[in-house]
Amino acid sequence: MANIKSQKKRIITNAKRAERNKAVKSELRTRIKSATVSAGTAANSDDLRLAMKRIDKAAAKGIIHPNAAARKKSRLMRRVNAAK
Repeated sequence: MANIKSQKKRIITNAKRAERNKAVKSELRTRIKSATVSAGTAANSDDLRLAMKRIDKAAAKGIIHPNAAARKKSRLMRRVNAAK
């Protein structure tokens, strides 16, 4: 355990941030999965739109790297187009 006051605060802050990031990443995976599963159905456009939005938001917030976001979007679109 840290002895320095500012480091104790950083540990708490980092834990909160990690928890928030974990929630965002989890939702991201869920949205991508639902968009992939519903690729052949009429609900696909909404699921796909929400998944793309979540990927962009995570990249904007710095939770995932912008290149990782581009890669995820590209792979998702490839899967959706292949299912059509």
